[in-house]
Amino acid sequence: MEGLGIEVINAFITLTENIANSRTNILNFGSEDMTFYRGEIHIIKMVGDYPGIFSSEIARRFGITRAVVHKTLLKLEERDLVIKEQDDENRKRHNLFLTEKGQLAYQYHEEYHNQHDKSLFDYVDGLPSDQLEAIKDFLEHANNLIQNHA
Repeated sequence: MEGLGIEVINAFITLTENIANSRTNILNFGSEDMTFYRGEIHIIKMVGDYPGIFSSEIARRFGITRAVVHKTLLKLEERDLVIKEQDDENRKRHNLFLTEKGQLAYQYHEEYHNQHDKSLFDYVDGLPSDQLEAIKDFLEHANNLIQNHA
């Protein structure tokens, strides 16, 4: 591999390193009770996007253990951001929903991304479909490699 191919791989490695190194970042939406670790706000987003979702589904989608999700959900429940309701079909499972405060955090997170990621959204929106397909294929392939990498 040479030239542009190496540049693409190096850019992707830099991206993954930047993402990995930013996992401990804290997002503050204006007050102490609206301050979140990235994992917390992304679980809030998942519950907001899929009201009634189960913790096991969150774990599967994020590729993390159910124990990590459970621990984070306990913190979010204590902070009155998420509530659990027993599932009608399976008494061992709980449906997850955002509280009013959780909805506010969800909204702040959406506004944050709309403000900070607008240039990326605009860039992607301006690409022709064949380039978007190539990027999508690359990202799916790279994600599969990362998931199977030791």
